[in-house]
Amino acid sequence: MNRFPLPNIHSSGWPFIAVFVAVAVVVALFSPFWGLMASIAAVWCVSFFRDPKRVPPEAPHLILSPADGMITAIAECPPPPELEMGDRPRPRVSIFLSIFDVHVNRVPADGVIVRTAYRPGKFFNASFDKASELNERMAIRMTTATGHDLAFVQIAGLIARRIQCDLMAQQRVRAGERFGIIRFGSRMDVYVPPGCRLLVRQGQRAIGGETVIAEAIVGPNA
Repeated sequence: MNRFPLPNIHSSGWPFIAVFVAVAVVVALFSPFWGLMASIAAVWCVSFFRDPKRVPPEAPHLILSPADGMITAIAECPPPPELEMGDRPRPRVSIFLSIFDVHVNRVPADGVIVRTAYRPGKFFNASFDKASELNERMAIRMTTATGHDLAFVQIAGLIARRIQCDLMAQQRVRAGERFGIIRFGSRMDVYVPPGCRLLVRQGQRAIGGETVIAEAIVGPNA
């Protein structure tokens, strides 16, 4: 007989899954129909917190997508001011995570974390361009193994109310490592170092920890 393996679940998801399942059981005792609806919601909750294994390509000059989702915009923008990277515009790749995407976030490159900075804000739809500037966010700056200055930003969405980031300054990281999660529905911005070659386009779907979004083809930033 074929076996159906259970998905890996992010540790932060178990309390939510327990609540959804408990509600489904209680509701089903009083109404089979609404019990079915609650069971579907519980299945969705399990799906939301799934944490599949990823196999990142091993090359220090590659910048990977830190999240699953749709690439909604590619534009030239300065990094968040709290990261103290200057106001020089650089390519920004924006990835929108729907409530059906994997929400575990992954480090985009080998290197060392330089700075993390949390900023409270609004909760606009994460697919809107203004979400990058106005929504609640956690910004991370790192120096890649090739000496490039890279930034990536977790951004809360319309119904997202919790950003989890486990990174700390001076921490050495590897591309594809899990570093956090955003609940529920969100956005991730990646500020690509100038001089790198973009390998994605707007409208493309990205897989966190596997899709290559840029390649460093020059030396470290000046």
